[in-house]
Amino acid sequence: MPAAIAIFAITLTLVIWQPRGLGIGWSALGGAAIALLVGVIHLANIPEVWNIVWNATFTFVAVILISLVLDAAGFFEWAALHVSRWGRGHSKLLFVLIILLGAAVASVFANDGAALILTPIVMEILLALDFSPAASLAFVMACGFIADTTSLPLVVSNLVNIVSADYFHIGFATYAKEMIPVDIVSLLASTAALYLYFHRRLPSEYHQENLKEPTEAIRDPLTFKVGWWVLLVVLAGYFLASDLGIPISAVAGAGALVLLATAGRLGPARLARLGPGSPATTQRSDPVISPTRIIREAPWQIVLFSLGMYLVVFGLRNEGLTTDIAKLLVEISKGGSIASSLGMGFLAAGLSSIMNNMPTVMIGALSIHASATHGMDRHAMVLANVVGSDLGPKITPIGSLATLLWLHVLQKKGLRIGWGTYFRIGIVLTLPVLAITLLGLSAWLSVAH
Repeated sequence: MPAAIAIFAITLTLVIWQPRGLGIGWSALGGAAIALLVGVIHLANIPEVWNIVWNATFTFVAVILISLVLDAAGFFEWAALHVSRWGRGHSKLLFVLIILLGAAVASVFANDGAALILTPIVMEILLALDFSPAASLAFVMACGFIADTTSLPLVVSNLVNIVSADYFHIGFATYAKEMIPVDIVSLLASTAALYLYFHRRLPSEYHQENLKEPTEAIRDPLTFKVGWWVLLVVLAGYFLASDLGIPISAVAGAGALVLLATAGRLGPARLARLGPGSPATTQRSDPVISPTRIIREAPWQIVLFSLGMYLVVFGLRNEGLTTDIAKLLVEISKGGSIASSLGMGFLAAGLSSIMNNMPTVMIGALSIHASATHGMDRHAMVLANVVGSDLGPKITPIGSLATLLWLHVLQKKGLRIGWGTYFRIGIVLTLPVLAITLLGLSAWLSVAH
């Protein structure tokens, strides 16, 4: 156990710290290699872990590719500008509308897409509207917070969801039926918490005439239009995939390929002259969006990270950690469905806040699998593990890789949020929202079953 814990701690430190720009995938694979060398894991664990993570990681990469193409086409800026006009000059209404937009984006494009793509766009809008630093902080924190707390409804809304659904063989439609109502509870609780915490920082009005027209944000009209159809088809495909035995990574991947092909077409014809006195010739302009750049920017490191990090986690399992947690879960389950939901949810949240949500969800899944719980209590724990691993990262900056990257993006934009400031806000907002969401999960399960 000491060796497995030490390898895990060192690996996680390198993943979070990323010294000299070391990729998270290489750090995780390095940790897995050391675990293999010292005998904490075995060669047989490699295909076992790959079977768990491959669909989840490739689905996540495909969803991010779709997000990046649509962002380059102007999709998210167009949506944000529309929402800003719906606010009709009332800042507090705009605050709530931005939260709702963030929740919608997180549900379809995953929490990373909502936090990392939408936040910079909102910051540009706030700059155009001349919001104060205090008000801007309120909107930015809301964007980051809601991206995770409302990433529950669909399997594709969070990499954590995909891993857990794959591990316990939960179909896309079944998962959605269970978690959409829970996500609505989380959305309502999150909106209330954010509004109560930040509403005094918001001005009474803003001048929306300073904003550009939403249509001006569209940089590639064809990709923008095709994107709507791709989203509809892909969402429908998700629901059909489970029944047809098709992995959702194939559905998301097909959508990404269609959008990349659309974006990579040659631009409209334009007239050009070869030289003075030469006849005019028709040439095709370069595409507005560069598929090569987008593919290069996709989070390919997450594939290596998932395999390596979960091999390191399997080392903890092999050394008995998950067996010890499984015994704790059995004791918790004796209190019934509510205790199972709250106990597992807060345990996952606490672990996520100090050791990142990606290893946490697998530790939770392995522990639940090893426990003697069954029936409703086991089902409640499976879903509560997802809720805790989705919401728990908001307590600390290291809870998720997306939050660390989000803070880095903000700093590049000139807005620095210190870890102390983040923690003071995060813990106050997260704990009540987590408790309400877990109670909502327990209530919904008792009604639905």
